[in-house]
Amino acid sequence: MSSRPFRVLGIHHIAIGGNSKDRLLNLWAGLLGLHMVGSYQSSSENVDEDILVAGSGAGAVEIDLMQPLDSARKPSVATPALNHIGLSVDDLEAAVAWLSARGVRFTPGGIRRGASGTDIAFIHPSSNDTFPLSGEGVLIELVQAGQSDGDM
Repeated sequence: MSSRPFRVLGIHHIAIGGNSKDRLLNLWAGLLGLHMVGSYQSSSENVDEDILVAGSGAGAVEIDLMQPLDSARKPSVATPALNHIGLSVDDLEAAVAWLSARGVRFTPGGIRRGASGTDIAFIHPSSNDTFPLSGEGVLIELVQAGQSDGDM
């Protein structure tokens, strides 16, 4: 395999979806004690999201609690409940170009600004004839490291 022009640095966040954030917030903030560092809404992504953090400093991991703005619309952020995993990468543009050239399918939208203010791109959970490689059932978000991550 040729030399990879990027590195995965670690887990950036885990996104958990439900029909209502109230129950999720009760567990993650109320009972487990994680604190909220932000919120995000996007009609194009059909998401109302609260951003919590576990840990601090370089070891901090976001826990994104999501509910759909409209449960009848796609994408459905409530299903599956473990919506996606976010990986921090050192060079997002190189990662997307290199992976795409090797047949990895990305979701529509390309590289764009994500909920935490960082550049992101999503590896699609399923492959197709044009792109035979995918997340094999898991939506994977690649997050550009080194950009502002709010109060994390």
